[in-house]
Amino acid sequence: MTRAFLGLGTNLGDREDNLRHALEALEAVGDVIAVSSLYETEPVGGPPQGLFLNLVVELDTSDSPERLLERCHELEEAAQRVRAIRFGPRTLDADVLWVDGEVRSSDVLELPHPRMWERRFVLSPLRELAPDLVSVELEARGGGEVRRIGTLGR
Repeated sequence: MTRAFLGLGTNLGDREDNLRHALEALEAVGDVIAVSSLYETEPVGGPPQGLFLNLVVELDTSDSPERLLERCHELEEAAQRVRAIRFGPRTLDADVLWVDGEVRSSDVLELPHPRMWERRFVLSPLRELAPDLVSVELEARGGGEVRRIGTLGR
């Protein structure tokens, strides 16, 4: 089993419900170890759009990184995500952020996630679950405003 982290975010529709459904689907597989607090965050890049809700999920998994990416795509599809505008509004964004011991770069998957070190909406919830990966200083260098608003009521 391997420690892995997925980032989930949404800014369309019932944002909490979008995250709740994605988390329930991940929990159904049985490898969820921890879920960060819920963070409301400003969009980074892309067109003007509403605030996001973000969280990070820690898994203990036997899935390959490629299978984790497939699971992320399945979650997005279940949330009826439409990819019309790069970095545009979305019902669900699910990303493989980190898989212990994995460093790779291909057309479909880059690990660690290439932009996670620049984004506070990833760094803050990730630091909450994995302070061994994200120092206070690294978190402070991340761009964008974040506000912890509690936990995902389930």
